[in-house]
Amino acid sequence: MAKYVAAIDQGTTSTRLILFDRDGRTRCVDQREHEQITPRPGWVEHDPKEIWRRTREVIGGALASSAVEAGDVAAIGITNQRETTVVWDRETGEPVYNAIVWQDTRTADIVAELAGKEGVDRLRGDVGLPLSTYFSGPKIKWILDHVEGARERAEEGELAFGTIDSWVLWNLTGGANGGVHATDVTNAARTMLMSLETLDWHQPSLDLIGIPKAMLPEIRSSSETYGEARGTALGGRPVAGILGDQQAAMFGQTCFDPGDAKNTYGTGSFLLVNTGEQIVHTDKLLTTVGAKLGPDGPPVYMLEGSIAVTGAAVQWLRDRIGLIEDAAEIEQLARTVDDNGGVYFVPAFSGLFAPYWREDARGAIVGLTAYANKGHLARATLEATAWQSREVVDAANEVADVPFSALKVDGGMTADELLMQFQADVLGVPVIRPVVTETTALGAAYAAGLAVDFWSGTDELRERWKEDKRWEPTMEESERERRYGEWRKAVERTFDWVE
Repeated sequence: MAKYVAAIDQGTTSTRLILFDRDGRTRCVDQREHEQITPRPGWVEHDPKEIWRRTREVIGGALASSAVEAGDVAAIGITNQRETTVVWDRETGEPVYNAIVWQDTRTADIVAELAGKEGVDRLRGDVGLPLSTYFSGPKIKWILDHVEGARERAEEGELAFGTIDSWVLWNLTGGANGGVHATDVTNAARTMLMSLETLDWHQPSLDLIGIPKAMLPEIRSSSETYGEARGTALGGRPVAGILGDQQAAMFGQTCFDPGDAKNTYGTGSFLLVNTGEQIVHTDKLLTTVGAKLGPDGPPVYMLEGSIAVTGAAVQWLRDRIGLIEDAAEIEQLARTVDDNGGVYFVPAFSGLFAPYWREDARGAIVGLTAYANKGHLARATLEATAWQSREVVDAANEVADVPFSALKVDGGMTADELLMQFQADVLGVPVIRPVVTETTALGAAYAAGLAVDFWSGTDELRERWKEDKRWEPTMEESERERRYGEWRKAVERTFDWVE
């Protein structure tokens, strides 16, 4: 009898394989980083072949380190960095270009051209998203326009497009030898090419952006058997769950009811609010699909506040500035000062996402005086994460039936207790971290396990969620709002930098 469900967690900086037992506890983890390719300012790429190589390595590594055999695994789930775009040759499996990462801003001119006189919201009522460099559609167009012969080959059906889940699924199920070319509704919802109503490709969007339908994957639910794994240590096991990373975290946090919300702190941060079967539109947040359980299950919709840079700002301090040697050191450095010393850091490296949607913004550090030191910069970096999250919570509260009473949190940065306390302070509500913080991978495992009856249903999953720690707000409201006003002034200084 199978004892585990495997989750492939393909993220922006690394790939992991995690095995979960029936109680949702982590049995073992294997993780490998991949290269961040930045050939020009604003350009961010990954090597798709390296990502697939790392995926094979973590599958083999996890099973080898745990002595788990393929027969012990009931199913495989996939969760992935969303929007990152791969186009490959169906016959050879060779990518025609590097994967263009969700952070990449090279398509700004394409977005402006597509927006035209009707503006960036011209597709929003149908697809839930503004025209933005963030999403896959313009990235596909860039590849088709810049790789010789790509558009003609795509129109003939010789090329395949996929977000990273599709690339991993296709390779995992056989690649050029019968690999399954599919995606789930949560990832398709991030391309700017899927209708929220029909959950099918939206022809007016394809026509506007110039995407041949022949290159697109089949859109399927988030929890069903897509095919069997082949050619790895998990050969023969069903691949049965796919969720984009933020929807997977939502699922792993068991936010199954309307009004439930979570915030994930990773390379960027992402607030999601469950709106049930209702599609809710607001110009400050994205409207997206949260999950669809089984081919006949109803879709569950979400509002999302996407923040481009949070954990990536810590990586920047480490890798580009050399202020710290390890990401975990930032909390210790930030604790060497009592406050931010008047310093605010707005890490708009790729523009600003929610709630501003400003492609013209760039990063800024403001409020510097001779008094400021590296501790103040470290603290300002952590505080930037909390302030950006406050902005998207405010935007969600504007359209929510009931304001937030608490926020569930997950992701690597939740280990930073200084940040978590400051987050509770600036929100004015409790912040709650679960026992299992690997909620992204856990959500993918849950989706796969439900498809093969490893778990009986969402009620059983709710029973497995346990609180680890809770932070209560301690900051006076007047102080909170004073500092928030300073933060907003700092954000405004980043506008109109790129003309």
